[in-house]
Amino acid sequence: MVVWTDQERAYIQDIFSKLNYEDAGPKALQRTLIVYPWTQRYFTSFGNLYNAEAIMSNSKVAAHGVVVLHGLDRAMKNMDDIKKTYAELSVLHSEKLHVDPDNFRLLGECLTVVIATHLRNEFTPDIQAAWEKFMSVVVSALRRQYH
Repeated sequence: MVVWTDQERAYIQDIFSKLNYEDAGPKALQRTLIVYPWTQRYFTSFGNLYNAEAIMSNSKVAAHGVVVLHGLDRAMKNMDDIKKTYAELSVLHSEKLHVDPDNFRLLGECLTVVIATHLRNEFTPDIQAAWEKFMSVVVSALRRQYH
């Protein structure tokens, strides 16, 4: 079980309160697909992902980025039991979608870049530490079903 300080909880909630999901979600997923092109194999139904321009203008990528942020929002609202919150999502990604679990970490890193770019000087080392802890717990919960 992860122990969260009141300050860590406040930092995470503050980050989410400042995020525009329709902007940050797509940017994080777009960055992931561009920087780590092998992740594109899980999105073949999204159509043309052949280059950065195609990825940036792909409405399905943008929409899924918003879905991802809403999924993270669920973790933020259930910080005391993220593993239980993500149990079904872990099974889906493991057994049905066969997603490489390391991709969760890569997406988290890309989201961190997007958040840091948005918050700039507000993204202090203490806030980043809380965010990194949060993302580590999220990634661990998503990897839980993998054998």
